[in-house]
Amino acid sequence: MHMQKIQQQARIIGTGSYLPSRVLTNQDLEKMVETNDEWIVSRTGMKERRIAAPDEFTSHMGVKAAQKALTKAMISVGDIDLILCATLTPDYIFPSTACLIQSELGAKQAAALDIQAACTGYLYALSIAKAFVESGIYKNVLCIASEKISSIVNYKDRNTCVLFGDGASAAVVSSQGSGLKIQDVTLGADGDLSHLLILPAGGSRRPASQQTVEEELHFLKMEGKEVFKHAVRRMESASKDSIEKSGLKEEDITWLVPHQANIRIIEALAKRFNIAMEKVFVTIHKYGNTSASSVGIALDELLEENQLKPGDHLLLPAFGSGLTWGASVLTYE
Repeated sequence: MHMQKIQQQARIIGTGSYLPSRVLTNQDLEKMVETNDEWIVSRTGMKERRIAAPDEFTSHMGVKAAQKALTKAMISVGDIDLILCATLTPDYIFPSTACLIQSELGAKQAAALDIQAACTGYLYALSIAKAFVESGIYKNVLCIASEKISSIVNYKDRNTCVLFGDGASAAVVSSQGSGLKIQDVTLGADGDLSHLLILPAGGSRRPASQQTVEEELHFLKMEGKEVFKHAVRRMESASKDSIEKSGLKEEDITWLVPHQANIRIIEALAKRFNIAMEKVFVTIHKYGNTSASSVGIALDELLEENQLKPGDHLLLPAFGSGLTWGASVLTYE
């Protein structure tokens, strides 16, 4: 097969993350719903999650993560051509959260749009950034994933309220500089299963009304067991594809940096790829599931805490509502 030569190579040249200061512990949740620390930890691996302040929104958290990423990338706001914001908790249905971030950053020359792929949003954003950079259309794309999930969680529903937290992550994807080469991003979706994880009201299908509020349809609903079943399988197949497309073997992976949805899902993935748990970067005990931002937060912390060597390969799998899923292989240079 004739491979078209890539003129530019997209790479992540700076990452950033932001977590709100308020901590919600399992002990706090014990006072809110019928649950206990042992049950939560054994089933999810979660001990704490962060909750944004009442006046702290998705755009604010995104800006803070973006500023850190720009500092690490050593480029100015004026160098950004495009801002992508992956979120399922936008400040508004419209205008886009990316536009609010553009304004707050002062990135006047940048185009801006939101991406909605739920927990897979970070990977969808990376894929779009890679395409724009490698086609030569843009030089620098700022990818942000930011979520205020606490705004759509029902803190009376013990099955879902223990799972989610707030936070933001960012990455500068560029054709210049050095960092993590984006070897491949493999994406997938299955809209037939859209009902498994959904915010039933607030869109055009069920606009807000007294009835939707009374029926608690503005909180996320999830069929956890079904979601779990699909998560491992879809992330495994996307990961295999991504490794193959990158010209690597499974044993070449140095670090697994997965979406932080459930420790059991993470452990099952590590097992399938024969990766020791000390090579799996886990943040779930501290932050819970922060949806789109989770992979990026984990990646940023991995880079802060570990000195990567040139040639190290990172595997980033994710899975979310839609259903959506994906995986990416990044190589440190």
